[in-house]
Amino acid sequence: EVQLVESGGGLVQPGGSLRLSCAASGFAIDDYAMSWVRQAPGKGLEWIATINWNGAGLYYSESMKGRFTISRDVAKNTVYLQMNGLKSEDTAVYYCAKKRDTVLDYWGQGTQVTVSS
Repeated sequence: EVQLVESGGGLVQPGGSLRLSCAASGFAIDDYAMSWVRQAPGKGLEWIATINWNGAGLYYSESMKGRFTISRDVAKNTVYLQMNGLKSEDTAVYYCAKKRDTVLDYWGQGTQVTVSS
C-alpha cells in the first residue's frame, strides 16, 4: 500500500526556516518523480517543486525558486522540502505527492505551516 506521511510543519516567524519531510512507503522514491504542493487558506493548490525519478532533475515554481529546495534520501525513502526566508504568504498546508507520468496519483495528508510573528 502506498503511503506518504508529511512532517515538520509548525509555526515560524517571518524570515525563518523549516524543513518538511515526506516519508514514503509501499514504493521506492527513486522509481518515481515526487512533488511538493501547497494550499493556502481559501486558495487553490499551488505546485512548489518536483524532483525526478533519478534525482538529477529539480524543478521549481518561479515564485519560490531560490528560497525552497527539494531533495531526497533514497536510503530513508524520504523526500524533503527546505524552506528559507519564509513569508506570511507561505502559510499553507503542504503536501507531498507521488507522480506517475503527468498525474500526482498519491498524496499525503499534509502538514500545516504557519508564518506569523
